[in-house]
Parts: sequence; C-alpha cells; structure tokens
Amino acid sequence: MKVFIVGVTGGVGSRLARLLTATGDQVDGLYRRPEQGQRLETHGIHATQGDLTRLDAAALAGLLHDTDVLVFTAGAGGAGGTGATTAIDGAGLSTAVEAARLAGIRRFLLVSVFPEAWRHRDVSDTFEHYIEVKKKADAELAATDLDWTILRPAALTDEPGTGRVSLSPALVHTDITRDDVAATLAELVHTPRIHHRILELTQGPEPIADAVHRQTRN
Repeated sequence: MKVFIVGVTGGVGSRLARLLTATGDQVDGLYRRPEQGQRLETHGIHATQGDLTRLDAAALAGLLHDTDVLVFTAGAGGAGGTGATTAIDGAGLSTAVEAARLAGIRRFLLVSVFPEAWRHRDVSDTFEHYIEVKKKADAELAATDLDWTILRPAALTDEPGTGRVSLSPALVHTDITRDDVAATLAELVHTPRIHHRILELTQGPEPIADAVHRQTRN
C-alpha cells in the first residue's frame, strides 16, 4: 500500500511514516527543507520536497501517483499566528482534498482536534481561530464523496506511547501521546472498512488494534 502523508515531518506524521515503513508500506510525503528530507532518509523514508502553501491542487495531485491513502496530519501548531493556521490547516486541507479528487484517490484520513479542547481555560484569540479553522476543515472534508475518516486526538504529549487508548465518536477531552495517535492512524490506514466516521481519541484502557476493530462493528 502506498500512503502519502501531508505533514510527514511533524510529530505525528513522522511517527506514522516510521510505523508504516516498518510494516512494508510505501510512504511518501511533503517536506520543505533539505535537512528534513535527510532526516527522513535516515529512517528509510522517501519523501518529496514541496511547500503545501505554495502548491495548487493540480501540482499536488501530480505528486500523488499510485497513492492508495492520503493522510493529512499537517498543522501550523501555533507558529506563524492566524495567517499560518489559515494557510496550512484551512487552505492546505482544501488543496489536499481537491488534489485527491484529481488524482483519483478515494481514501482520505484527517487528523483534527476536539472542538471543545481547553474550553475550561482562558485561551488566546489565536487558539480560537485554530479551533474555528479545524472545524471548518472537518466540515469541508465530511461534505465530500471521498472515503474520509476524521480522527480528533485529545491534547498531544511526547510521553512514550502505551499502546492503549479510548476511541469513540464522543469522548471527554484529556490527553494522548503522539506515539499512540500515530499507531491508531496506522491501524486506520489498514482498516478500509472504517470510513465516513468522526472518531475522538484519548488515553484509555483498550489495546489500539482492538479499539479500531471495535469501530468496524459500529
């Protein structure tokens, strides 16, 4: 299976790329700076140099040849303010959706965010803008005829993964390791029966493979 990861150099995307490569999948993705590509190569991951904010849909589609699944894990992560969030999390998602259509790719997995993330905190206008853009991106993808899945992880941490999660259409916002998000995505990539679903993800008691398999029965 060939998987193209938009966001392959990020905290979740790079972990996902390593997991998929280890299981024999072919991985590609976008990186902006040469050192990022070199870092991926050290893990045996081939990627393509390109800037999501500078590519139009036709140009991105031209890079997606033979792709089976497109995974969008890219995000501004607060850097660059509202402009970067709009360009990457918003317009970037639109570009990727149209590119998938042009390239004939059916399966599209999007990493999003809990809409109520940190509602109990006094958050900045930048964060509110981020939540708004992510919600609109979810709605845009859900309105397409692609075989989409939207994964909404809770607050991300860099602690070692536990291999155990809670995965459900609705959960209480807590936290989740990037390792476990990537492992859950890898399972979803290999579970094509799950589509047209919005799933929330937190730390939890269930082995990841079991949690994903349970969603095939819902």
